[in-house]
Amino acid sequence: MKRRQFIGAAVVGATLMSAPMLRAQGRPRVVVVGGGAGGATVARYLAKDSAGALDVVLVEPNEVYHSCFFSNLTLADLRTPESLEHRYDKLAHLGITVLRDRAVGVDRARREVALGGGGVLAYDRLVLAPGIDFVAGSVAGWSEADAEIIPHAYRGGAQVALLRAQLGAMRPGGTFALVAPPNPYRCPPGPYERVSMVANLMMRINPTAKILVLDPKSTFSKQALFEDGWARHYPGMIERIGPGAGGNAVEVRPAVGEIVVAGAVVKFDVANIIPAQKAGAIADAAGLTEGGWVPVEPLALAAKTDPLVHVLGDAAAQGDMPKSGFSANSQAKVVANAIRAELTGSRAFPPRYANTCWSAIAPDDGVKVGATYTAGEGKIAAGEGFISQVGEAADLRAATYAESFAWYDAIGEDIFG
Repeated sequence: MKRRQFIGAAVVGATLMSAPMLRAQGRPRVVVVGGGAGGATVARYLAKDSAGALDVVLVEPNEVYHSCFFSNLTLADLRTPESLEHRYDKLAHLGITVLRDRAVGVDRARREVALGGGGVLAYDRLVLAPGIDFVAGSVAGWSEADAEIIPHAYRGGAQVALLRAQLGAMRPGGTFALVAPPNPYRCPPGPYERVSMVANLMMRINPTAKILVLDPKSTFSKQALFEDGWARHYPGMIERIGPGAGGNAVEVRPAVGEIVVAGAVVKFDVANIIPAQKAGAIADAAGLTEGGWVPVEPLALAAKTDPLVHVLGDAAAQGDMPKSGFSANSQAKVVANAIRAELTGSRAFPPRYANTCWSAIAPDDGVKVGATYTAGEGKIAAGEGFISQVGEAADLRAATYAESFAWYDAIGEDIFG
């Protein structure tokens, strides 16, 4: 940025931190909380398509966004951690005020967002895209305080790097245990792709290692595809224990490296605990959650209890769409279009939703599942779908694997510019 631009941005930042922000030169203000796949997309499309008619403020405490989607591939060294890092510079160049702070409260009656740094942001429309938090006590014996010993690695960045380091240091023939979450949770194929990537790493650096999956669910996304892939690529390495055998009631003993399963004590060398999940804390602070998530209307993801607040991505209870980066990006474009039309009088287009979830089972062995979705009665409803099939040709699987990498590059540009 030029010196004059930088000074101006700094002054704006100081104003945000010290006092309520009033409407900027009569322009309606949209405050977006959360700079991930959903929030950053909303901010970008609002600024890009409104041509300066809206004052867009993105509240995000982190300087760098580390995507959780594709982070499993770093465990097998198929992606570098740096390739999953995204910055907000290009959003700022669109005229978006990118505010490095944390939203800690919402006064919906006054239409204000309270910031951790002490400031207050007034809004005409509020978008919450806070991602997930974890349900305390959902895995007996484990809490977030234990995450530096036994990581959840279900947010991108440091936790994933910690898990990779622990796997690399695991003793020969050791046991890696993964506790999967109950439904609903972020990225339904995620834990099972993670198992695949850990197995791929172990086959190369620790081929006698064992992988134990403790699962509270009877079935999981793409189950037949994963189990077929595990048998082909990693025979004898992976064992899954479902709810009928105690996978739904485990106790973790972090200090001694043990998990109790159906009364039996299992020793582990490295463990990954993925607890039950709920909407990010700001959604609860705003008084919008019900059963841990925010019920929203299907046409524009407005909270059912407040039409001036839109909630999207992982935090929303919207119906049939999975909690994925693709879903969040798709929903964000619908939300941006609806808000822009309301506040500027421009054309509103009918909502169109879509999702695809790719998963890597091994290098050049990728699978996918996806669908289109419509705004149905009371929820976003699944339409026509597709899924990879067991027994597909190797060249098709390789093409699906390559397609997923191309998608990641394209969606990164679509979100962050």
